[in-house]
Amino acid sequence: MSSATPVFLIDDDKDLLRATGQTLELAGFEVSRFSSAAEALGRIERNFAGVVVSDIRMPGLDGLQLFQRIRQMDHELPVILMTGHGDIPMAVKAIQDGVYDFIAKPFATERLVQCVRRAAEKRALVIENRSLREAAQQAEQGMPLIGQTPVMERLRHMLRQIADTDVDVLVTGETGSGKEVVASLLHGWSRRAKGNFVALNCGALPEQIIESELFGHEPGAFTGAQKKRVGRIEHSSGGTLFLDEIESMPLSTQVQMLRVLEMRQVTPLGTNEVRPVDLRVVAAAKVDLGDPSQRQSFREDLYYRLNVVTLAIPPLRERRDDIPLLFTYFAERAARRFERDIPSLTPAIARHLKEHDWPGNVRELSHFAERAVLGMQPPEPVTEIEPVTGEGTPLPERLDRYEACIIRETLTSFGGNVQQTIAALGIPRKTFYDKLQRHGIVRSDYADKR
Repeated sequence: MSSATPVFLIDDDKDLLRATGQTLELAGFEVSRFSSAAEALGRIERNFAGVVVSDIRMPGLDGLQLFQRIRQMDHELPVILMTGHGDIPMAVKAIQDGVYDFIAKPFATERLVQCVRRAAEKRALVIENRSLREAAQQAEQGMPLIGQTPVMERLRHMLRQIADTDVDVLVTGETGSGKEVVASLLHGWSRRAKGNFVALNCGALPEQIIESELFGHEPGAFTGAQKKRVGRIEHSSGGTLFLDEIESMPLSTQVQMLRVLEMRQVTPLGTNEVRPVDLRVVAAAKVDLGDPSQRQSFREDLYYRLNVVTLAIPPLRERRDDIPLLFTYFAERAARRFERDIPSLTPAIARHLKEHDWPGNVRELSHFAERAVLGMQPPEPVTEIEPVTGEGTPLPERLDRYEACIIRETLTSFGGNVQQTIAALGIPRKTFYDKLQRHGIVRSDYADKR
């Protein structure tokens, strides 16, 4: 844990306050000591980035009252209560009310340090979630093509540089990386924005249809052509024509497209009439057309004609720092669409975002965010306990570790639900909480996040 992680420590016993503070400072925390809850409360703000550790029994404002005040201010701020033996029933109720954890006096220093460390990690996730949501809202309001990494900053800068020119652009990137978003931005940021943005996926149409779609036709031009049709090229005149998966365009159509790009005119099927077009083409390819082995049957002269300016969109795996922000943006959008709560960036989601390679790029991430909003999240991580074997290991220690493993697995199975966990374990409630305390298990870490 970073040494900058703040901890507010509150205890009216000056000796305990000094000793406990030293313990936490040696563990790397930045400790602020207070002898009264009222004094500490005056220093706590909603986005306080640390943890509050307080004694329960104090004159004036006690630990439980402090917790209630903090909860009104920020219900996600972790509060750990230090209790005397007689206060344990009171502390158990406080856990049910939302206190992060309680520690019975006298306590082992390592027990306190581990508890504060877990609480600080949880708080860091909360602060990160809030920061990401603020950034996602800003992105939605005015920063399309979301990303804060240098490569995305450069891409947005280049888009603004060329958007208001009529230069044709070739956009390269893997499937789902956002090529159409780039094309629409080039259109929207240009003086052509009042014209039509016309998109055509060259790989989605058979060869006998694509020419009619692109160039249009007159009645009777071919069997079934009963009325005049304006082609996509002519319809985009004054605006932008976006040709996706252009590497799939049939060879015969490529020849005609090359002439359109050079002459800026189109001849519909079934007529000799030549019609001028005010054309700006943005083409996209998911392969490197500059590589002959990948270009295959795509005409080299058409490639060079399109390759006036090339914009390369990096895959998600090459800009991983943008993934949490993108997830938050898509999750908020999905939450509005499905009328659900926005999911938090839980440890399980954070781990998946970090470790997954995202072969489907932004499109795959968007679908993952939608599933998270619908409650179909990856399972929460289970703390694995290595079996203790070998000579010299006492049997009680082996049994303790095995017992802790069973409790953790059961909590995970029931999403942290105390009643169901106790029923499955077949133990009394007080025994259950005693075991949580002895093994350093925090029930809230296993709470169902759906």
